[in-house]
Order: sequence, then C-alpha cells, then structure tokens
Amino acid sequence: MLKSPEELARMLDLGNCIIVDCRPYKEYEGGHVPGAVNVDFFQYHWIDTTKEGLKAFEKQMQTLFSFMGVTSKATVVFYEEVSGMGAARGVWLLRSFSHENAFMLNGGFGKWKSLGLPVETRTNGFKPSKFSGKIDAKMLVGFEHVRKRLGKAVLVDTRTKDEYEGRVARAARKGRIPGAVNIDWTLNINEDGTMKTVQELEKLYKFQKEDEIITYCQGGYRAANSFVALKLLGFKNIKVYLGSWGEWGNRLELPAEG
Repeated sequence: MLKSPEELARMLDLGNCIIVDCRPYKEYEGGHVPGAVNVDFFQYHWIDTTKEGLKAFEKQMQTLFSFMGVTSKATVVFYEEVSGMGAARGVWLLRSFSHENAFMLNGGFGKWKSLGLPVETRTNGFKPSKFSGKIDAKMLVGFEHVRKRLGKAVLVDTRTKDEYEGRVARAARKGRIPGAVNIDWTLNINEDGTMKTVQELEKLYKFQKEDEIITYCQGGYRAANSFVALKLLGFKNIKVYLGSWGEWGNRLELPAEG
C-alpha cells in the first residue's frame, strides 16, 4: 500500500508509473515530484449512495481515471504533503475499482523534500487512456449495505471525538452511526507525516482478522486513510462507506445515536 521516497525515486528513473499530486493546484505549482500530474480529490466529493448515485459515481470515476491515463498495467502512486486523506482517497478509490497497483507515498511530499530528492515546478499534462474498472462492492459501499450490516459489521468512525460525540454538527443531525467505535484517523500518522508502523497500528485496531470492517467519516476521505492502515495490518474484509456522515446524517430515516 505504501512506497517510500527512495522507492519512488527509483521508479522515476524507470519511467513506468503515474505519479499523482493530490494537493491543491497552488501547492502543486510551487513544487512537486518530477513528472507528477495534479488531481485534487476534494473536487470530487460524493454523498449520494443510492443505486443510481453509485452508478453515476462509477461513471465519473471511470472518466477521471481515463483522463489521468490509468491503464490496466499502470502503477499509480498518490501523494500529498503527508500520508494524508487525499492521497489515501486515491489509493482506496483505484483499488475499489479493481486496480491493485495503487500506492501512497509514505510521508508525502514533505518527506520527499526532507531527503533532498528532486523537485520541479512545471505543470505536467495528462496522457488519457481508456479506464474500464468497475466498483468492487467488497471495498466501496453505500448506506443500504451499512444499514443491513448494523450490529454485524465493525463500524469505525474515523472523525474527531467531538464529531463522534455530537459536540460538532456537520449534517442535519449530530452523532454517529449506531454501534460505531471512534478511532480518529490522525492516530495513523507519525509526527513526520509517515504512516505508523504495523506494531503501532495494531494497538489501535484490536479487531479480529475475519471481521467485516466498514470505515466512515464525513465524506470518505479520512475513512480512506484508515482503510490503508487496516490493509497494512492484513485485514481483508474492509469497506469504506462512500457517503459517510455527510449522507447518513442528512437521511433522517436512518438510525443515529449520540
């Protein structure tokens, strides 16, 4: 799931990967990994996970990944300033569209710069292709699946404690999905922006390896980072609820607590 800066530097020499800078364009043009293209995933927010909504989302992502030039054989490395939620969103999305060769730069651009690796400022163009990946329901789910699995799946709320406990409201309702446990996604990351070690992450995620785990946050970004963390730990049955609380909290017919 991760590539170190040194590994990515070697890949640059081979020229066999697509590098995606997930930061806002203003930060990208100030300096980025050589050859990287810029895609800010926060511009592709989505909170409609009805059957029709997921179908529309699938079409949008197929178009985006085609524009980015992702082919079935392409290796894609996403990064931002740290091992954050935008880059993790890219990794999770591409893998949830049945493309396994998707990775996050461990430590992000901050770590890259700290090692004195090369930086460029020119804007790189895309080389469009035809991406045909389909949504994998084993990794990306909507509210109907979550509702059916209440009390059965492990729900991990990756938001802040204030959001989880209802002191901060970012939807029509405060609170959380019933039964969810709170593990703030920022606990996945070290002070230098790298992901914590497997040994450190194991202390956070004390679940059974056979559990079905569904992560969520406000819009499926922080939850994607926890998806990566859980994958690093060897969990197999991990899903991200795409709509997250931004959808659930505004659908008044769905149960909530807190």
